[in-house]
Amino acid sequence: MATKYHGVITPIITPVDEKENLDDAGFRNLLEYCIHGGLHGILVAGTNGETMALTQKERTRAIKIALEQVDGRIPVMAGCMDTSTRRVIENIKAAQDVGLTCAAVTPIFYDRHTSQDETVRHFERILQETDIPELVIYNIPPFTRLKLTADTIIKIGKMDSRVVGCKDSSGDYTSFLKVMCAFEGENFSTLSGATAQALSEVFFGASGFVPALAPCFPELFVDAYEAAAKQDAALTWKYDKLLRESSKILGMSKNGTAAAKYAISLRGFTDKRVIYPQDYTTAEDEAQIAQKVREVDTLYAALKNGIN
Repeated sequence: MATKYHGVITPIITPVDEKENLDDAGFRNLLEYCIHGGLHGILVAGTNGETMALTQKERTRAIKIALEQVDGRIPVMAGCMDTSTRRVIENIKAAQDVGLTCAAVTPIFYDRHTSQDETVRHFERILQETDIPELVIYNIPPFTRLKLTADTIIKIGKMDSRVVGCKDSSGDYTSFLKVMCAFEGENFSTLSGATAQALSEVFFGASGFVPALAPCFPELFVDAYEAAAKQDAALTWKYDKLLRESSKILGMSKNGTAAAKYAISLRGFTDKRVIYPQDYTTAEDEAQIAQKVREVDTLYAALKNGIN
């Protein structure tokens, strides 16, 4: 069944100005480009959006502007992750004040993790103390230092109807398939955060995926998703190879966020700027990234021509 959160949901970057405040005009223009490119949803203030580098004021402002600009045309979720349950609850309430209805929440971080149960308690308290209509479980162990097991995700997912999905960036294929099986036929979105395996997961029934470079190549990612969702094996394989080619961009700089921001900036809407003190792209990095963007554009055009 098609869930509300499906297809290609982009973890949108947060473009900032010289003072590291949100670039309002650039953000709005990029959001429009994503919508017109056919993307199915927006994740604002996620890892790719440098959410923990933003001030609380700028995080909330980014959520507000995204909601205003999208204006209900596609679903929007926002990262409300933080270092304690109380802080997450405050983040959710602040985001609700500007209109958010779906919060993405990770395990807590910058703390000692003692068990999977702490994250179950985390979600229980959030559900008790907020009236947010929808929650998405966000499993991203490289940043939280806790990998949620499939059993934990399933337990949280089944505790309340307001838990509407999970975004899994663990890269654990078997675990993700187990979650998919547990929620098969239910109104629960299974979203892959690992682009390298996302199309095969969609082919087997995942709701969609959340690729960092979707704002650079929106039509490509949408076409790739549609091939996998239709279970066209030959075409999915061709798109899978092309997506893996595009993913090389993220490794062309010390900082994957800087690489993504530079690639996206080539579309003409935003600056490449990342938030201090992260490494920027070098001139050499940028030449390689620009070449790869052109190469992917050319390969995508050739693939489409071959299909037509």
